[in-house]
Amino acid sequence: MTDVTVPTALQQRTSGRLHLHFSQTDAPSLRTKLVVTDQQPPLRVIRAFPMKDGSVLTHLHNISGGILGGDQLTLSACLGESTQVQLTSTGATRVYRHRENYQDAFQQTHFVIGKGALLEYLPDPLIPFAGARFQQQTRIELATGAGLFYWEVIAPGREAHDEIFAYDEVGLTLDIVAENSPIVLERMRLRPAQQSLTSLARMGDYRYFGTFYICKVGCAPAVWSALEQTLFTLAQQRTVPGEILWGVSTMPAHGM
Repeated sequence: MTDVTVPTALQQRTSGRLHLHFSQTDAPSLRTKLVVTDQQPPLRVIRAFPMKDGSVLTHLHNISGGILGGDQLTLSACLGESTQVQLTSTGATRVYRHRENYQDAFQQTHFVIGKGALLEYLPDPLIPFAGARFQQQTRIELATGAGLFYWEVIAPGREAHDEIFAYDEVGLTLDIVAENSPIVLERMRLRPAQQSLTSLARMGDYRYFGTFYICKVGCAPAVWSALEQTLFTLAQQRTVPGEILWGVSTMPAHGM
């Protein structure tokens, strides 16, 4: 008889951490500077690039080239008062095929945006490979006067390899909190093999989808309503049925 080893717990491949802190230099320069408080591969940041307006541009690196089955990653950034930060990736986030007996690949992201600070989080698309299993939890906390530009784009897979919705599961959660009150609670679980994403009740003929949030704590509701009307008109003009579909709506407060 052949012995079969049964794992007592799912395996974890690696734990990557990247914790960033941004603060403002003293007058008269009033420029944003970066302090890396903790980084554990595969997550890494090389440097922050100063911009003419006093903000900084920071590229986030995954030196393993993607997210592997069992990876448990943590990304956090704390923006001090009046800082201005743009975070972006150096390429698409590739989620590789899940490996048996390993935990689902997981990333937890936490941003704390201080009083009057601004964060632009503009990563490249997420590409889940065939057989991938990925869970992502994101929480963003905004103080009084804080601003946010945040987007996320999900690809159907590796189209060049004819991998269209061939991943096992992608689970995404997003919480945005302004002055300790939730303004966005987004929950999404995609399981193409169990619930076809090409049905008319889901994505239909479309393959990519993205969300883009704009927030400014304390901005008057009338400003958001006027902006919604302007962008709604633009969305209608840019929509091409069967090719691209745009939509826009305001949040309960502080953004759209």
